[in-house]
Amino acid sequence: MKPEILQLSPILIPEINARLNELYTVRAYFQQSDKAAYLAEHGANIRGVITGGHTGITRAVMEQLPKVEVIAVNGVGTDAVDLAYARDRGIRVTATIGALTEDVADLTIGLLISACRGLGTGDRYVRSGAWAKTATPLVPLPLARQFSGMRIGIVGLGRVGRAVATRAAAFGCPISYTDLNAMSDVPYTFVSDLVELASQSDALVVAAAADKAQGIINARVLEALGAEGYLINVARGSLVNEPDLIAALQSGAIAGAGLDVFVDEPHVPPVLFDLETVILQPHRASATIQTRTRMGEMVLASLAAVLEGKEPVGAVA
Repeated sequence: MKPEILQLSPILIPEINARLNELYTVRAYFQQSDKAAYLAEHGANIRGVITGGHTGITRAVMEQLPKVEVIAVNGVGTDAVDLAYARDRGIRVTATIGALTEDVADLTIGLLISACRGLGTGDRYVRSGAWAKTATPLVPLPLARQFSGMRIGIVGLGRVGRAVATRAAAFGCPISYTDLNAMSDVPYTFVSDLVELASQSDALVVAAAADKAQGIINARVLEALGAEGYLINVARGSLVNEPDLIAALQSGAIAGAGLDVFVDEPHVPPVLFDLETVILQPHRASATIQTRTRMGEMVLASLAAVLEGKEPVGAVA
């Protein structure tokens, strides 16, 4: 008999789903209307779990899976997984570490250029027909901000932070960063204090993988970033104090923002919808066929490794 796998969130790559169904009996928990009854029926036979970084898995669900050996997170966030409980049970937890790096860094630069150059505003101006109705050949839109050469401050110089730095440096941008410690293997300037980093930057990029940190980008940091500064967040919504950010955007305390993550997803503060200085994305930095395929392959590898008694790649517990 094939091992039984409980799937808490969908995988969007057909080839990955085909391989999962070939190798395992997949129990699609996320599709069930009566999840408690479904778990009561199948929980005792589950040996592996597939979930997403945002979905995670609660301790209450894990407690109903007496035979579970591995939880494969199809993402990099593990804050929605009770890692301490998993370790106590001897349940291996894996994440698709490294698979998302290039796409997240690409979108970061895209958000920054979009925010600086007002690409969303320009797109809406053309689509609405307003450009065609303009009496003069000059587009009556505010002049944009040049991206090349901007001073970029990066909060968290991990995999994504480094990839962002490489891309920004190609645009002639001086790079500074803050992290727990200075790093000897990079040519960028370390700034130990976040407020000081903001004051020295034209754009502040939040790329930290700090699952438990909250609100570190607050009114003081945004004030230091200044009226000509931009904030980009591709890390965790919780790292930004959203009321402080909204106030800064409304007052002009900062010039603009590009956001792919939010505190209470998918619920985005409605006030952001009417701010032309903000570029919004629905937490989709990794949403390309190539990256999602790599992630799915890593999930498959993690399941196979643990169920065969081997050490999985990307283990976090």
